[in-house]
Amino acid sequence: MEFDATNVIIEKGVSGLATDSMMDYVAHVYVYQGSCQMKYHGEPQTLESGQCMIVRVQRLLSDVQPSADFIGTTIFIRPSFIEMSTPRNNYGIRGSLMLFINPVMKLDAQEQQRCRRNFEEVEERLTSDHPFKHDAVSCACQLMFLDFFQFHKRLYPGDDVPFQSAQLMSDFFQMLFRGDYRQSREVGYYADKLCVTPKYLSEVCKKVSGHGANYWINRFTIIEIQRLLRNRTVSLVQMADDFNFSSQAYFSRFVQNYLGTSPSAYRD
Repeated sequence: MEFDATNVIIEKGVSGLATDSMMDYVAHVYVYQGSCQMKYHGEPQTLESGQCMIVRVQRLLSDVQPSADFIGTTIFIRPSFIEMSTPRNNYGIRGSLMLFINPVMKLDAQEQQRCRRNFEEVEERLTSDHPFKHDAVSCACQLMFLDFFQFHKRLYPGDDVPFQSAQLMSDFFQMLFRGDYRQSREVGYYADKLCVTPKYLSEVCKKVSGHGANYWINRFTIIEIQRLLRNRTVSLVQMADDFNFSSQAYFSRFVQNYLGTSPSAYRD
């Protein structure tokens, strides 16, 4: 299979993070030296030397500011290539959920060494003229993902996720990632599309992630609303309409409930 060079892109530094050209990629960052300040979910976040960060939804990132002595590598990978290269186990969904909440992984000395080696191996395979380059890069990424899973399990210990539950959560989150919360924030809407009951969907969400389905629906919704509130070219009336709120007042109450302030006050 011919390797598509746009599937995996390596950058020295973090200048591509949260940019329009790289927005559709999953970003993997390892810091060799220095630190990087940023906002994630609108909250301050620091990435320090020896730490790794994985950001699946880059629109959640803003104000990326590396220190003057920053040295790091970013590997941007298309989601389709990740799906093809991800090992066939059920841990990925749990790791993705935890990283959605906090994308930074604090690694111990052995994990730092392994992470550096994985990054270097991906880069070596990517720049080689291997006759089976597609498979070689995919295998290097797969090994990196397996080690990420191991890092996750140490940082976020918990029971393995059954296949059926993992598949349901994966399908549920795909709906959220594509923006279905703009159309509906009722658990029943998602449960109906997934051919399960609202109670079952919420129970699986709670067991796998520690939060019910309603939490994740509203979390995705308010994160996107926060992003749009920072964009003054989008009016509040338009936002209420785009998110299918029944009225401007209902939209304002929703924002007040989750952000503790009105939409207009948040912008000010």
